[in-house]
Amino acid sequence: MFSFRRLIFLFALGASVHAETMNFVHPPPEAAGDERHLYYWQLLDAALAANREQFGDYSVKAFETPMTFQRGAAEVESGKGRVNIVSRATNLDLEKRLRPIRIPLDKGLLGARMFLVMPDAQARLNRVNTLDELRRFIIGQSSSWSDVHILQEAGFKLVLTDAYLPLFSMLGAGRFDLFSRGAIEIESEWRANREAVPGLMIEKKFLLYYPMPRYFFVSRTAEGERMAARIEDGLQRLRRSGEFEHRYQAWKKLVLKDVPLSDRTIFRLPNPELSPEAPLADKYWWDDLSSETGSPR
Repeated sequence: MFSFRRLIFLFALGASVHAETMNFVHPPPEAAGDERHLYYWQLLDAALAANREQFGDYSVKAFETPMTFQRGAAEVESGKGRVNIVSRATNLDLEKRLRPIRIPLDKGLLGARMFLVMPDAQARLNRVNTLDELRRFIIGQSSSWSDVHILQEAGFKLVLTDAYLPLFSMLGAGRFDLFSRGAIEIESEWRANREAVPGLMIEKKFLLYYPMPRYFFVSRTAEGERMAARIEDGLQRLRRSGEFEHRYQAWKKLVLKDVPLSDRTIFRLPNPELSPEAPLADKYWWDDLSSETGSPR
């Protein structure tokens, strides 16, 4: 028989759980002026606010000390690290180690890739017309980035380093020809580094595109599952209310405002690092810049 005392106990327990604050701690920017991840953490905050009534209060904050992505992922993987959530382009290894929330936060736009180059490379690229010709140019990458395998499988030669910032000076010193960047980040990075690397420019002719969604990742623990359930619920609420699209379009307009996209030659590459569970069939979650580039899907 269900006693009145038992009912009171369950009510109190539910109130206690509801009142418990869920704390989300993410890595800080990798360098001063690095705003690449700001949109994603603002989106997380909006998703958690959308279901506060159901899940209770929350906090979202950056950890105080900068850390590499490798360190941040290891902290999350441990289930008891200093950060408990990361936002990253997905790959198969990452999805084994961490618990992905498979909602493309930027509608796959990170997979639209352009290049930072030096003037001598641009002069040579002006004579390039095919993907085979483009493969003769060496690309600089961080070894932890999810598209390393994509580019290698597509036949590109890469120069790899463990850190992000040295890649700009390495490009200026001629260690490689092309620094592959997302169309959503290239203009701000060019502005931030053009004085330190005289001659740095945004390449004018080409765009690579491969489906490379950025997800939130949490730990594969009971607490991680609880966080994932709340995040997915909140993001889906934002989709249904129209707020996700509103935020996405405002952010897209901001980050692409000064990026020259029209009349580029686009080479589409497969992504061997994409899980079969990626929501490819749901066209809402994908934007390959067809309208901006004038290129059919």
